[in-house]
Amino acid sequence: MADFLGDGIFNVDGEIWKYQRQVSSHEFNTKSLRKFVENVVDAELNERLIPVLAAARFAFDNICKIAFGYDPAYLLPSLPHAKFAVAFEEAVRLSSERFNAVFPFLWKIKRNFNIGTEKKFKAAVGCAGQKDEDFVTDIVISFILAGRDTTSAALTWFFWLISGHPQVEDQILKEIKAKSESPVYDEVKDMIYTHASLCESMRFYPPVPIDTKAATEDDILPDGTFVKKGTRVGQGICLGKEMAFLQMKRVVAGILRRFRVVPVAEKVWKPVFVSYPHCENERWFPKSIEERKNIDF
Repeated sequence: MADFLGDGIFNVDGEIWKYQRQVSSHEFNTKSLRKFVENVVDAELNERLIPVLAAARFAFDNICKIAFGYDPAYLLPSLPHAKFAVAFEEAVRLSSERFNAVFPFLWKIKRNFNIGTEKKFKAAVGCAGQKDEDFVTDIVISFILAGRDTTSAALTWFFWLISGHPQVEDQILKEIKAKSESPVYDEVKDMIYTHASLCESMRFYPPVPIDTKAATEDDILPDGTFVKKGTRVGQGICLGKEMAFLQMKRVVAGILRRFRVVPVAEKVWKPVFVSYPHCENERWFPKSIEERKNIDF
């Protein structure tokens, strides 16, 4: 994962990890969360998402605007073909294939000869980062990765589940209608039933089912557990959890107040959950520009 994530927070440990966590924590204080809901999410929701209902692009614009003050305008009604966003998707997909490879030596051979998927991967990473600012680039890449695929995948599965459970949808609508047209921070925070529904949806279809690190040497955890070298250890630290829930609840309220979301596919068909590390479900999300324009809710 190093060619893509570098020394980003998902790929490091020790002092570098601690420093990035401290820097990142400033993005998730109460003041930032309030601004996020009342300015960034609302503007993106009402001016872009509602007109086109293209949830796969919503999270990309959101995380770039709140974390870096930059608007990639990926969700404009014209659905622009953003070079960075396309390269980012390609890098995520190919690095995930590396991670899950049955025979890792194959991609290493391709990398050495700069051929096939490794040639494409090198080109994608080259577009996503600047080598003269490696450390900052690594932090930015990790931020976008954490804030983009996760909420998009969670919301997609949520709306699919809701479409088959009208009684749950009715309860969510009651909660939504009890709030103002554009609920402010405190109202969104108090959407308890919607929050619980999102949790249940993610229990069935977790956007990040596993997040692991491998021990580079024998170690002992604080509780005395021995960890042998090479063992993968799962972790549950998530700084952006509260922000993600606020974002998702505001999106759910904005969409269900105006629309009833139903799948295009026949009822007998069910999407297949495919787990990739911080990656979109390849069998569920429309990838091309034309596919995204033709999404029929």
